[in-house]
Order: sequence, then C-alpha cells, then structure tokens
Amino acid sequence: MANYSTNEFKPGLKVMLDGDPCAILENEYVKPGKGQAFNRVKVRNLKTGRVNERTFKSGDSLEGADVMDRDMEYLYADGEFWHFMATDGSFEQVGADEKAVGDASNWLKEQVIYTVTLFNGAPIAVTPPNFVELEVVETDPGVRGDTSGGGTKPAKLVTGAVVKVPLFINVGDVLKVDTRTADYVGRA
Repeated sequence: MANYSTNEFKPGLKVMLDGDPCAILENEYVKPGKGQAFNRVKVRNLKTGRVNERTFKSGDSLEGADVMDRDMEYLYADGEFWHFMATDGSFEQVGADEKAVGDASNWLKEQVIYTVTLFNGAPIAVTPPNFVELEVVETDPGVRGDTSGGGTKPAKLVTGAVVKVPLFINVGDVLKVDTRTADYVGRA
C-alpha cells in the first residue's frame, strides 16, 4: 500500500497504526512559535472502535491500510456468523462474526444492502443504512385518552431491537427506524 505523509492526512483516510487499520477522524496542523511543526490527529481503530489522539512530527508518514468498504446484501445468520453477499455481480459471500457486526445486529434484515468494511478480505465492521423498515412483533395496546400530549411506548421489532413509538402503533405495523439513533421515524 501507499505511504501517506502528514501533509496528506485528511478525515476519512484509512492508515495502519500500531498494526491495526485506523480511520482519521480529525487532523490539526500546529505550528508553534518555537520548534518543529506537528500534526495532532484523532484516529478511530477500525477493529476495536476506540478513538485515540496522536501527534506526528511534520514530514512523518504512515502506511495506507488495505481496507475497503463494499455494499453487500445480508443473507442469513447461522448462530455464529452473519452471512453477506456482494452485490457487484461476483456473488462473493463473507461471514462476519459477532465482533464485526456489533450493534448493527439490531438492524439486520434479509435482502437489505449494508456497507461491510473488509480488512485483508475479512469483515471487521458492518454499517447499516441510515433508515430500515422493520415489523413490530410485540407492543402494549395504546389506550385512548391515555396521554395529555402524545406519549410513547416501547415496541419490539422483528430483529429484537426495542424502539419508543407513539401509542397508535400496533403489532404487525411496519416502521421506518433511524439506525443511527434508534428513533422511530414513521410508518412505512
């Protein structure tokens, strides 16, 4: 892979740091009145999700990470792995473990396209689309006159996620949910 100098650092760039792939979140160039210039860089480890802040002397370089984001369709889960298939016509399949899927498991629905981050051909992260449509499988019935100003109740979705919804939502309704905040957006 290519090497990136400190003057090429920008948010979104993926580099190798301490043997792990990392994404640069913020890059600040600092030129003190006395001494050498340096870059204060905030990076997220793509394997662990941890955010660290590091400083690099002006002119230092880092190796680019062999990381690629691919749009893949979720197929099924077999108890140990979640299986995804490439949508580019190659029909290549990969199995992501629990560590790679993480919180995205609340939003996994068959035949929906997800962004899978691959490192050396193995998935290290799964990113759901911003909005998904899921069916309500369990919720309390809403009682008329129960609120003075539009209350909410918990609703369990088909994937197991629990979302706060308005009182008029019933079992069997299909909801549009924001996966970034786990908020109810509307009925689908």
